[in-house]
Amino acid sequence: MRRLTGKITLVTGASKGIGAGIAKSLGAEGATVVVNYAASREGADRTVAEIENSGGQAWALRGDFSKPEEITRTFAEIEKKHEKLDVLVNNAGVATFGPLESVTTEVFHRLFNLNVLGLLLSTQAGVELMREGGSVINIGSLAGSMPAAYGSIYSATKTAVNNLSISLSKELGPKQIRVNALNPGLVVTEGLEAAGFMKGEMYDRAVKGTPLGRAGQPDDIGKVAVFLASDESYWITGQLIQAAGGVTL
Repeated sequence: MRRLTGKITLVTGASKGIGAGIAKSLGAEGATVVVNYAASREGADRTVAEIENSGGQAWALRGDFSKPEEITRTFAEIEKKHEKLDVLVNNAGVATFGPLESVTTEVFHRLFNLNVLGLLLSTQAGVELMREGGSVINIGSLAGSMPAAYGSIYSATKTAVNNLSISLSKELGPKQIRVNALNPGLVVTEGLEAAGFMKGEMYDRAVKGTPLGRAGQPDDIGKVAVFLASDESYWITGQLIQAAGGVTL
């Protein structure tokens, strides 16, 4: 039997990149995957199709997790269709980089409203459907413990994700709900490729500083997410798990 057979899972921001990789990995292990997206229905449908073509079950559900009312609606639809939730992967997020002089209140609130408040409200709604326990997997970043230059706001949101994960693990433990933060390093995604980060001196330096000698792929993160979603990790909660090819402080 596959490790996640019978489990209902939600992956936010799963139309591309790491979110899509996680969704496909969960589906391959037997989970029914709710593929959340904010804008790209085409990308979400592609993720669903790949899961179904591999013998899994999935469906796409739109919801902008920077908006509280859409978070509420998303979980209401999941409850109506499945009556429960076993695994919540809080992956939806946004990144902006720039010098200090480029910081504005608009940029600050855009990042914190999705990366932090959206994650917190998503967890609040998700645990209401975890009536027999469950697993919350918060997708952070290596930047949460190793902040980069020109990434002050983004790094701050990911540090917040780490702290929220630890705090919530202690609060939700008595309900048999586990909470962990999964922090990727450099991962090849459509967004980074479009931004030009996957080539040039910066990319070469990042790969050279990675002990395993390459950039990560979305399914590298997906495989770790499967472990955290499965009963194999039932004794693990409140942990900050770096999936970065060996990059450490």
